[in-house]
Amino acid sequence: MTTEVLGWWGVPLGIVAGTLRGSAPFLFVSLGECLTEKSGKINLGLEGTLLMGAMSAYAISYLTGSPWLGVGAAGLAGLGFGLIHGIVAQRPRVNDVAVGIAMIIFGSGVAFFLGKPFIQPSAPQLPTLDFGAWSSLPAVESALKVSPLFLLGIAIAPLMQWFFRSTRWGLLIRAVGDSPDAARAMGVSIYNVRLLSIMAGSFLAGIGGASLSLFYPGSWTERISSGQGLMAVALVIFARWNPIQCLYASLLFGGAQAIGPALQSVGVDSYYYLFNASPYILTLLIMILTCSPQRTLAGVPGALGKPSESRL
Repeated sequence: MTTEVLGWWGVPLGIVAGTLRGSAPFLFVSLGECLTEKSGKINLGLEGTLLMGAMSAYAISYLTGSPWLGVGAAGLAGLGFGLIHGIVAQRPRVNDVAVGIAMIIFGSGVAFFLGKPFIQPSAPQLPTLDFGAWSSLPAVESALKVSPLFLLGIAIAPLMQWFFRSTRWGLLIRAVGDSPDAARAMGVSIYNVRLLSIMAGSFLAGIGGASLSLFYPGSWTERISSGQGLMAVALVIFARWNPIQCLYASLLFGGAQAIGPALQSVGVDSYYYLFNASPYILTLLIMILTCSPQRTLAGVPGALGKPSESRL
């Protein structure tokens, strides 16, 4: 029906719809990772946190009948994983990458184990905001259904930008991330600032998981994240550790993710899997273009990736 009414106009409409639906997980995870990396730590484990958030949200929504309680549970699950990650990653001479990989395995394993009873049941979904109610075309109405979590993520991006630039806590996080020695000389607890930053970042990633299971695709399966938590790390590099640019990059990734289904909707089946791989190809291109030994990335926190030395 969509193809007959809209023809090839269905392709850009499909991409717009996919962008509005699929950008929220990228947005929440990238904002969470941006907050974490601003403090000088890398959290590769957000893929596991995303899965745990998606499972927790779906399970609680199914058990209680309230999707908003599910969103809260997803945030709390992310907060708990952030606490574990923040404590382990700040042990002396511990490598951030190794901890992140361990947290991916741990988070996905716990989510898969606890989530098995919830693969088949149907949980209540988040309500949508219907920005396409003005149109008489069902395809347009469907495409412009927006999750309130997506709008929340859009609001958080400029708030986080303001937070980093204009608040005492934001300046402390930046100081710890750029020059831990200088922050320590000022009497700032490096350990506490980074722990709280990791926990807050993981909380946002958990909310991103809720948008997966309670809005789009709106189910719980073990492959629901499709590596979005890991792609968000590349997205933050691409965005130069800037929350507003994280928003733009999330929209770009969400749109890239929608190219394959949009083309399939008008009968273009050739190279379907190649188009579906667009976000992963984009991730590789970003990493290739931004990783150069001849230049330093603009905006990169000075202490990023360095092992912790002490519990101060």
